[in-house]
Amino acid sequence: MSTLTRSPAWQALSTHQPDMANRPLRTLFSEDPHRFDKFSLQFKDILLDYSKQPVDETTIRLLLALARQQNLADWMARMANGDKINSTENRAALHIALRANTPVFTDGVDVTQEVKRVLQQIERFTGKIHNSTHRGYSGLPITDVVNIGIGGSDLGPVMATEALKPYHVPQLQVHCVSNLDGAHLSSILQPLNPATTLFIIASKTFTTQETLTNAHSAREWFLASGGSEQDIAAHFVAVSTNRAAVSQFGIDPDNMFEFWDWVGGRYSLWSAIGLPIALAVGMDNFRLLLAGAQKMDEHFLTTPFEKNLPVMLGLIAVWQINFFHVTNQAILPYDQSMHRFPAYLQQLEMESCGKRVTRTGEAVDYSTGAVIWGEPGTNGQHAFYQLLHQGTQKFTADFLAPCQCQHSLPEHHPMLLANFFAQTEALMRGKNEQEVRAELINQNLSVEAIERLLPHRVFPGNRATTSILFKKLDPATLGMLIALYEHKVFVQSVIWEINPFDQWGVELGKQLAGKILAELAADKPVTGHDASTNNLIDFYRTQQ
Repeated sequence: MSTLTRSPAWQALSTHQPDMANRPLRTLFSEDPHRFDKFSLQFKDILLDYSKQPVDETTIRLLLALARQQNLADWMARMANGDKINSTENRAALHIALRANTPVFTDGVDVTQEVKRVLQQIERFTGKIHNSTHRGYSGLPITDVVNIGIGGSDLGPVMATEALKPYHVPQLQVHCVSNLDGAHLSSILQPLNPATTLFIIASKTFTTQETLTNAHSAREWFLASGGSEQDIAAHFVAVSTNRAAVSQFGIDPDNMFEFWDWVGGRYSLWSAIGLPIALAVGMDNFRLLLAGAQKMDEHFLTTPFEKNLPVMLGLIAVWQINFFHVTNQAILPYDQSMHRFPAYLQQLEMESCGKRVTRTGEAVDYSTGAVIWGEPGTNGQHAFYQLLHQGTQKFTADFLAPCQCQHSLPEHHPMLLANFFAQTEALMRGKNEQEVRAELINQNLSVEAIERLLPHRVFPGNRATTSILFKKLDPATLGMLIALYEHKVFVQSVIWEINPFDQWGVELGKQLAGKILAELAADKPVTGHDASTNNLIDFYRTQQ
């Protein structure tokens, strides 16, 4: 057993778990009419209800003891103080500095001064695009922006620009390209006018294979469709740190937007990676996004654990994953504009927590994360909710919804929220055999029909969910929600003693792909891999 699983706080939770496993959620609610008051929190316009989780006062007390045992407060302070808590890369993890309104130091330097400089650069450039003083080679204003990135350089911008569509400036369309599959880029380029299109190449090193392949294809399209080499400077900008490579591409170095090694990709939308967000919604709204995140940062860093939304969300996840052995978590936003939010959290959680060793390199003997997936409601109800209600998989789910809609069909919103409330209640309560039998008897069915249908109509219930309601999905609220989950992941990582800021697991496949790419063009049988890979490559080549 590891030090963690032998520890007093962990052992106390292990001892307590069977008691909670034997007390169905329906019973917990019937026993305590004040359960919601005890197990819900509110910060600003965000309500977090975890009363439909298998917890009681003892559970919370023991989870808080685990947080204290693992020195969560110290780790929070270390992150805020700019310590190099990303130990495998010897870096700080200072995404909070990107939205801070007070100095944040690392290596004795206040990094917020550089952050302000880049924000001012973004603001100037965004203003030029919006007021049409920056124009294309033919003198026409820019009408379309294509962000080319992958991973954090894509998921953050595409999630936020989709979520904030009601706030988009009307004269500009923002598109995001990530996939190396040429179908992605070509489908976006097909209707665009090169004379009115701006490309953002987002790559810290300006060497990312997928991004640079798409960038060079976009460059070739631009040159083949009417642009010239000297026009590239007006139509391409970069978010990078590699000034030489950016200049070689043809981009004006003054239009290179910098970010820093203490900004992890999946935490980077607050940086210059957020340029497409600023272009889509305007700089005032981008600053509101930052301000919302900063409010959640302050709440996280200053609020007692028992009243702290990210802390409680993270501890509940640990409780489910490690003590109820839940292997997957659904993210279910009841807001169509948040349709990319599950994918964004998928990277945030699975890339951060998908680790098999502790910070000191010791193998773990406990789960360090769940599979994150989801779709917006009510679409999911007609797809995978059947498994949630009557399947055999262990899961937990976060339901998110705005109380106010921001679209032109407000009569739809009560129906949407009725489904939101009904699903969390149905998952918690289920429908037992007695209730099903009474229902079937009322339908005047025969005894034989009732007995035949009965097992199919029973819903076990006792499915745990967390509900997050907020007033409306404006830029500040979106910022708070993203930061809420960022800090939730950090809490989990501290409990599990892992480094959530590296991602070495993505490298091996990239290395092998580089070798295989050359083999795809060769004319001799491939022998350098396992039998499966060798023959897959050979079959591919026979089909060309």
